[in-house]
Amino acid sequence: MIKLSKPPRLNGQSCDVTRGQIRQYFTETWDVYESLFSLIVDEQGFYERAESLRHPLIFYFGHTAVFFINKLVLGKYLGRRIDHHIESTCAVGVDEMSWDDLNPNNYQWPTVTQVKQYRDTVRKTVLDLIDEMPLTLPITQDSLAWVILMGIEHERIHLETSSVIIRMLDLKYLQPSSQWAPCDTDGHLAPDNSLVAFSETEITLGKPEANDTYGWDNEYGKLDVTVSEFEASKMLVSNQEYMAFVEAGGYQEPRWWTEEGRAWLDYTKARMPRFWYLKDNEYFQRNLCSITPLPLSWPVEVNYLEAKAFCQWKTESQGIFVRLPVEAEWQVLRDTLKTDLGEWDVAPGNINLEGFASSCPVDRHKQGDLFDIIGNVWQWTESPVDGYPGFKVHPLYDDFSTPTFDGKHNLIKGGSWISTGNEATRDSRYAFRRHFFQHAGFRYVVSQEPTTPITPVNEYETQPDISQLLYHHFSGSAISGHGHIHKEFEYLASLVNEHVNENNKVLDLGCGGGRLSFELAKSFPHVDGIDFTARHIQHCLQLKETGCIRFAVPQLGELLDYHEVELSEYIDPALAKNVHFIQGDGHNLKPQFTGYDAIVCHDVLEHAYAPKQLLDCLVGRLNTDGILVLGSCYQWHVNDNRDVWLGGYKDNGENVDTLQHIQELYSEQLQLIRCEPVVREWRENQRSRRLTDMEVSVWKKRH
Repeated sequence: MIKLSKPPRLNGQSCDVTRGQIRQYFTETWDVYESLFSLIVDEQGFYERAESLRHPLIFYFGHTAVFFINKLVLGKYLGRRIDHHIESTCAVGVDEMSWDDLNPNNYQWPTVTQVKQYRDTVRKTVLDLIDEMPLTLPITQDSLAWVILMGIEHERIHLETSSVIIRMLDLKYLQPSSQWAPCDTDGHLAPDNSLVAFSETEITLGKPEANDTYGWDNEYGKLDVTVSEFEASKMLVSNQEYMAFVEAGGYQEPRWWTEEGRAWLDYTKARMPRFWYLKDNEYFQRNLCSITPLPLSWPVEVNYLEAKAFCQWKTESQGIFVRLPVEAEWQVLRDTLKTDLGEWDVAPGNINLEGFASSCPVDRHKQGDLFDIIGNVWQWTESPVDGYPGFKVHPLYDDFSTPTFDGKHNLIKGGSWISTGNEATRDSRYAFRRHFFQHAGFRYVVSQEPTTPITPVNEYETQPDISQLLYHHFSGSAISGHGHIHKEFEYLASLVNEHVNENNKVLDLGCGGGRLSFELAKSFPHVDGIDFTARHIQHCLQLKETGCIRFAVPQLGELLDYHEVELSEYIDPALAKNVHFIQGDGHNLKPQFTGYDAIVCHDVLEHAYAPKQLLDCLVGRLNTDGILVLGSCYQWHVNDNRDVWLGGYKDNGENVDTLQHIQELYSEQLQLIRCEPVVREWRENQRSRRLTDMEVSVWKKRH
């Protein structure tokens, strides 16, 4: 259908060849993404909420280009933004996370023409970077080439997720295309699904170090697993096989559904799979741009909750233990297929856009003893996603995986017809919420073990940078100044209370673990806690919504010190409703985050990639007579461009002091009304503390 080149090799033949491959990989990805959106022939279709749990398609049309600019600016590979409005509007909100803002009243969407023009500018910007960037081989995670590949693979992910939303869009907004043609429905019945036995085996999960293609952070690490013997269905579950469950009253019988599944049924009133339609007692299926009579031999496409219910029904009706495979079992199946995307000349299945713009019969692509080990539709597993031992986040995309390590996202494996690039590789790991729809179905396994070998998601946050932050916020936040020791966040809240009336709106920028936001909520009815890092926001929200978080901080060597925090220890839980936690970039906040009577920006300024731009944004969001509280050690990073520093350097032979420089820059807008030095203590482990000399200043916005 669409011929795509292979992903560039990190080792490469030569720098010139690799640069050319990256350029081709980028342009092909960009073009096929725009080709998908060209199916929308009525611009109103860009603004419809085809899926209530996701943004309208105009967001996704702009989002992948915005991603490039946001990461390039964050990595300091690009010195300026292109369009502040588009880059704030189309930045965050793709997976229905608790902090995603899906309220349509908070958005002023750009026009389709504006997004197209923006995409054209970004395309040229990235191509110029590819042509001019320094390149050494192998490509490593700290190089600009890695960031470019990250953006390309990110767009390929959204090629797929956007196609799912387009599949939900009213057909009146769409126009079929020969480039996106579905499989011809041949009308034949699916053969009976038999079982294939697999012996006990030892496997290692994790992307091998020898693999030289781009990988996402959750693929790396290593986990050795013993997989007991099991049997797997030869084929994916077809529409025909699933029909027996539907006709048995599967959607009306609560005992076959998990508690989560029953709640989903109550909410959606579903009676059949999302892409099935019943008209005049005849079933039909919605494909990308068309509706056809239900192809019984194609794989059924369902969410995890539906797949799980089918297995429960089959267990009861057949008297054998049927379930979804866990990740390790699926990997046993995958390892029987001795090829990968970078090695095949022709795809062994309906994958990588080499087949159809739809699924196809489950008995068409035989791969060893099974059909469709990869391709056709993604396959749900029983495993929640978590990091392997040795997992590390990438500093420029630290919220790709970790927000999904919550026990609520299950792994899907194998790829679909539109899975390309990293998605189509052996070691890809993607996870979705259990009620979400992708081009996803399932195969089942039969096992003698009712308890499946699932590695549980760790309920304790153990990543040192996050656990130390949480400890600092909730167990050890002390500062000293003027001979007194203060509790850090109570002290900052007291500064705000001293200068602002209680019935006003405040912003805690860089809210971290959320402690200051909760302190402010004791006095103020509206507190926005905004942080750049989703790994911070998810813990803030967990504490607000569940009343509890757990974390483990380094103690000595491999020993950990375990902590459990109860929200009620710090605030009346009834007041927590005053806090609104949001992921956002303080340099470029969405328009609705304005009109503040107080803004606290503590331990943020020295970490900002553009400190003056950050202050400009905050001053602009502050009401007249509002106050800005800055807490900083002014420790500018020596690797940063000195032009972004606000002090700490010489100019014409004279020392430039940061506080004095801020006064000079904002003399017409801000009045310094208070300034005091404080010493902050940060616990690193049982035997180590880090002291930081900080300065806390309070500024009032002039008339």
